[in-house]
Amino acid sequence: MASLPQARSRNWVWVAGAAVLLVALVVAGWLFNTRRAHALNETDTVVLADFNNKTGDPVFDDTLQQGLAVQLEQSPFLSLVSDQRVQQTLQLMGRPRGTKLTPEIARDLCARTGSKAYLTGSISNLGAHYVIGISAVNCQTGDNLARQQAEADSKERVLKALSDASTKLRETLGESLKTVQKLDAPIDQATTPSLQALQAYSLGRKAMMRTGDYNGAARLFESAVTIDRNFAMAYAALGTTYHNLGETNLAADNTRKAYDLRAHVSEWERLYIESHYYTFVTGDLAKAAQVYELWLQTYPREEVARNNLGIVYQDLGQHDKALAQFREVAEASPPDALTYSNLVASYLQLNRLDEAAATAKQGLAKDPDSDDLHLYAYQLAFVRGDQPGMLQQMQWAAAKPDAQSPMLFYVADSAAYSGQLARASDIFQEAVTSAQQAKQKEKAADYEATAAVQEAFFGNPAQARKHAANSLAFSNGRDAEYPAALALAVAADSSRAQALADDLAQRFPEDTVVRFVYLPTLRAQLALNRGETWKAIEFLEPSATYELGVPGPSSFANNLYSIYVRGQAYLRAGQGADAAAQFDKIVDSRGLVVNDPVGVLAHLGLARAYAVSGDQAKAKAAYDDFFQLWKNADADVPILKEARTQFAKLPG
Repeated sequence: MASLPQARSRNWVWVAGAAVLLVALVVAGWLFNTRRAHALNETDTVVLADFNNKTGDPVFDDTLQQGLAVQLEQSPFLSLVSDQRVQQTLQLMGRPRGTKLTPEIARDLCARTGSKAYLTGSISNLGAHYVIGISAVNCQTGDNLARQQAEADSKERVLKALSDASTKLRETLGESLKTVQKLDAPIDQATTPSLQALQAYSLGRKAMMRTGDYNGAARLFESAVTIDRNFAMAYAALGTTYHNLGETNLAADNTRKAYDLRAHVSEWERLYIESHYYTFVTGDLAKAAQVYELWLQTYPREEVARNNLGIVYQDLGQHDKALAQFREVAEASPPDALTYSNLVASYLQLNRLDEAAATAKQGLAKDPDSDDLHLYAYQLAFVRGDQPGMLQQMQWAAAKPDAQSPMLFYVADSAAYSGQLARASDIFQEAVTSAQQAKQKEKAADYEATAAVQEAFFGNPAQARKHAANSLAFSNGRDAEYPAALALAVAADSSRAQALADDLAQRFPEDTVVRFVYLPTLRAQLALNRGETWKAIEFLEPSATYELGVPGPSSFANNLYSIYVRGQAYLRAGQGADAAAQFDKIVDSRGLVVNDPVGVLAHLGLARAYAVSGDQAKAKAAYDDFFQLWKNADADVPILKEARTQFAKLPG
């Protein structure tokens, strides 16, 4: 389903794609002597090394590696070490990421990861005749566990030969004939018959998983689908890539194409595509969760499904369940940067800050180049009031092009949280410019929409309308259109806000977050504009179940504004205690708020709620909290002026 990093973000494995496997084949000669295989068991893991291409034809570089990965990931019996873990282990071995896995390096890596075997093999040719061989080797003893070979009488039949060899290998390694027969879609049918398309796809996966180069990956996946318009998994990977870049419209478009082409893919790929379809296209999180659960029934050790199920739970606000999923992934194998990031996010969202900080430190020690972990480290430093820690992460991001715009967004949010609206506006513009330079229109839209919301709630309707218009000029993506509409509603541009709400309802009829959070919040704010206070409270009833969720890759990816609008409605109704309960809910959700200004606005809401209730002592204390948070605020922020006037009128 992460996302590379997104503001308020997690990077989905959906988001990051299936756990890419480093695969290779090495043949010890053209013909193998068969010997009795020593079967693996269901707890063993396997390392796949790089492919030894003896033909001199570059079309086989990376291509057969990916083809074998596709074949073997269909197996619920074989547990293949993920590419993330391989790259992490290479670094611990003192080798750079992307180091070619020769048999010698693969054996060392196999031992270090506690795996049972590694696979080696090669392709050789004599004219138009090709021989492909695969060998499974015990990484402790060096004994051959299984050997298979297949021949192809032309280049076009090489993928078919690879499928045949990998199927036989699964049987000799100990997998049951039942699952081999059930889950064994041929590469050329399930994936693509084109070696060129498969090569572009393989290179895209490497760019995405090894270096986090999502822009480069997108170009390669685009090349793959240009070569083969029926390449379902290339469309799916392109959808994931665009999602992690924050381009949700493009993510949905490509995932929809993958879904329409899923008839002939493997079972593993079908589950991948359908789960992403329900997440990126329809937004039906209940159906997405059902597919992930089915995926785990079929492939109990599948980290992709478990990680993404955890992210669905985050979307739904079920953070304890999310943490349980991520912990299972971490317990199954040594955590990689993605697992550490997901754990940090869950600990943060549950307000378990010490555990979040310790986990981030562990993750950065193992993968110091993880954008997500550095962004989370900034968030944690902000929540803890650690200015040097924030500065350290800002300095790191300044030299990292992919991390610059989300870090600028965080810094802008921090300024707004402190009431420094002029500074926040300048930094938001830097973030927008950075996103534009990276050709990330939806990120630029998200940043403009977030600025619009802040201006609206701080009392600057003209600026709110300007930022909302800028956002919509970039994109009408779900997670940009909603905050733009909310800003317009708060700025009293009800007709435009209503039109955007209607558009969201029409375009996303099955979307869980739109149906139960975005639309209720917009309808409630519009009702408040009409003076229909109790109607606003009624509109917000469906959102109560989901309001602590963290949806999407958007900058504005929390649902806390539904709580804030409900609190405002209770204030207008004169229900001080009920209003205070809503604002307290936000104040207590420190790890969800992080540096979003809704957190500081909740303190002001509390002060007003206590004043309405007649508890002047609590009202003064809450006002003092707000003024302390905004001690360095711009003096001309309208909501600050209002607060000072209200405070001065309190008795005593």
